[in-house]
Amino acid sequence: MKQMTQVIETNQLPLLVEALSQGDIVAFPTETVYGLACRFNDEAALDKLMEAKNRDYSKAITLMLSHKEDISNYGEVNPGIKRVIDRFMPGMITIILKKNESVAEAMTNGRKTIGIRIPDDQFVLNLIDHTGPLLVTSANLSGQPNTTNEEEVLAQLDGRIAYVVKGQTKSNLASTVVDLTGSKPVILREGLIQANDIEGVYHENCSRM
Repeated sequence: MKQMTQVIETNQLPLLVEALSQGDIVAFPTETVYGLACRFNDEAALDKLMEAKNRDYSKAITLMLSHKEDISNYGEVNPGIKRVIDRFMPGMITIILKKNESVAEAMTNGRKTIGIRIPDDQFVLNLIDHTGPLLVTSANLSGQPNTTNEEEVLAQLDGRIAYVVKGQTKSNLASTVVDLTGSKPVILREGLIQANDIEGVYHENCSRM
């Protein structure tokens, strides 16, 4: 029998940090929807996350960082991408980049690209500062609705994860996902940040020439 998921408060950060360091899977609120996380570079934990969510291994999991200066350690950044990072991050956006060779393909489920997000949520940023980079996806079973509070998370994931942080998200809309691996931005999932805004920033210097 699977152990029940424990609900904890935001002031129990050390418990969450310890759980992640031991390879556990946890859920927490962000400024978009609830996130489901494991520690980056922990392949066994990633397997547990995929199993908990019933997620297809053909789909990668987003890398969540706390500082935009770290993005170039994981993905290729050109001047247009840097402008998008500087304008929209931290925020409700996930950028898809060509991954650096130093990133193990196991961490991107075999893909040559990597999705990166920096949340605009102080609790999550503080958590990442303590744990290091995290792999984070939406805290729901694949194909089921996004979750916005701990009750909704438990309704789908109770017994599948170690902890869920009590709270309420600021939105029920997931982040905008934009592919920046080509010559122009391509929106893969539209959120509150719109395609026109991203394209304008990406091509900003070009329009002035």
